[in-house]
Amino acid sequence: MERQFSIAEAKNKLTAIIHAVENGPAVKLTRYGRPVAVLLSASEYDRLSGGQGKFWSELVALRKIIDESGIEITGADFEGLRDPSPGRDMDFQT
Repeated sequence: MERQFSIAEAKNKLTAIIHAVENGPAVKLTRYGRPVAVLLSASEYDRLSGGQGKFWSELVALRKIIDESGIEITGADFEGLRDPSPGRDMDFQT
């Protein structure tokens, strides 16, 4: 079960909450009963954010492979990928 605390509770129990989060699941912090933030361990944060920046380097590597292979990508390669129809009919009179 996911634990959650109001911000006021978390302020009073911050040390205990941090100790619990270091070894366990994340904790939601709420304001007026609505979730506004999540407290999680540094290792979990690193795991979740570790992929950032990787997209660009992978894209550059892909472009290099395409250039070196002599592959040409044109607009014709993308034809037919999307359905050009406007979608379903809607009746807004209810």
